[in-house]
Amino acid sequence: MGNLTASIQKQVEQAITILKQGGIVACPTDTVYGVGAAINIESAVERVFQIKGRPHSRALPILLAEKYQIAEVAKIVPPLARRLADRFFPGALTIVLPKADSVSDIITGGRKTIAMRIADHPIPIAVVRGLGVPIVGTSANLSGSPSALTAEEVRTHLGDKVDMIINGGRCPGGWESTIIDLSGKTPRILRKGPISIEELKEVCPRLVLA
Repeated sequence: MGNLTASIQKQVEQAITILKQGGIVACPTDTVYGVGAAINIESAVERVFQIKGRPHSRALPILLAEKYQIAEVAKIVPPLARRLADRFFPGALTIVLPKADSVSDIITGGRKTIAMRIADHPIPIAVVRGLGVPIVGTSANLSGSPSALTAEEVRTHLGDKVDMIINGGRCPGGWESTIIDLSGKTPRILRKGPISIEELKEVCPRLVLA
């Protein structure tokens, strides 16, 4: 956490304590403010759905802090996933892989896959690193509402439903991450985003659009 100010570091430490106790924390990412919970506390993950008014059928992506955590949440980590992570993590790429049995079906909406990335922002990385487990990371707003780019906008959307908001200033906004699905035989783009198909094909020539 050396690249964080003393004020932000204090907020991060408080957030880690809250998350360990099953709380919900909102924080900035490299795109918009996100709301998160420890992935190993089902009651906290359930609260994220309730707070957002998000259907349980819509899986929640997760945020990692380190590339080695991919193997903790995925049942299979093909060499291609490692190459993509080496090239694009941290950054605006979300990778979908078969989920580990330890990952709750609540997070994945009953699916057998899990979507993950490392946000290119020091605050969520510090939070996950300090917590020791990934967090669910979805936009800090009511489902269907505009994304929040500031702590104040998070309060407008969610009020006191979250236990803490880390005020890390304004997020850049912009495009949501590119999503690539590696859970099947052929790598597929599920959502276009900041990382172009051309860039991905340098690492993954067999890539197709879903």
